[in-house]
Amino acid sequence: MAGSNNYYQPAYLKMTAEERDQRVEKFYRMMNSCTFCPRQCRVNRLQGETGQCGVAADLYISSTGPHFGEEKELVGRGGSGTIFFSNCNLACVFCQNWTISRGLDPDRPSSVEDLAKKMIRLQEGGCSNINLVTPTPYLYHITAALARAAEKGLRLPVVYNCGGYESVQSLRLLEGFIDIYMPDAKYGSDSKGEAYSGVKDYYTRLREALKEMQRQVGDLQVGPAFTARRGLLVRHLVLPDNLAGSDAVARLLQEEISPNCAVNVMAQYYPAYQANDYPSLSRRLTSREFTSARDAFLKAGLRIL
Repeated sequence: MAGSNNYYQPAYLKMTAEERDQRVEKFYRMMNSCTFCPRQCRVNRLQGETGQCGVAADLYISSTGPHFGEEKELVGRGGSGTIFFSNCNLACVFCQNWTISRGLDPDRPSSVEDLAKKMIRLQEGGCSNINLVTPTPYLYHITAALARAAEKGLRLPVVYNCGGYESVQSLRLLEGFIDIYMPDAKYGSDSKGEAYSGVKDYYTRLREALKEMQRQVGDLQVGPAFTARRGLLVRHLVLPDNLAGSDAVARLLQEEISPNCAVNVMAQYYPAYQANDYPSLSRRLTSREFTSARDAFLKAGLRIL
């Protein structure tokens, strides 16, 4: 089968069907009083209530397909099999995908069965992995779909591509479903997370989440074709005026996560969404700002992708 990666056994295939179903059921019950993420909204999503992410019980998928613009370790030969979910548990004022993250372009709701079929189609199309983009509001739907897709022959590694604001409780329930964690590390302080992403404890929760992700999957591993199979890959978007606190993020990764942590230090910031309302965010990076930020990660001895 195209893209089957027979030399690697994804984590979800090491669980029994019963173990997968038990995790799925726990996520379903959590929607009665939602605690999927650190916001702890505790709304009853099964009764149509929505919290800060704006998601009730329905599943909304923005788009799916092979993506060739991701890190080369994810793209491989056939592209990263991305599934973009609508809505987000953060409220970043500079979000470059804001029409998706704010739920402004929803199509009709999808089903768990449809999501499982999309995963299989991405595999059949030769994709290197299943890349779940902004998955946090849909943990029940995703785990249920992965359980079904595994029974239908899915054999690709699963990438959890998130904003970094994750609950350790949820991550522990995800253990075994996820092969590659790819969180953003947006800020090196709680204050900047409150100012620009609408949460008071971003850095505190990021630190906890990164430790749990590292415990589960370890440092990034690549296969014979230099395609990632398992591990932690952190993204850090450099912001103007060092608003992201790049030096603090580099210290966190080096001192508390792993000296071999794989990091993509990204320079593609541009003012989007509400960024022009914030003077420091209303311009692009200078080359000096990016070089200074990248140097912090290099000096920390981290694995720069």
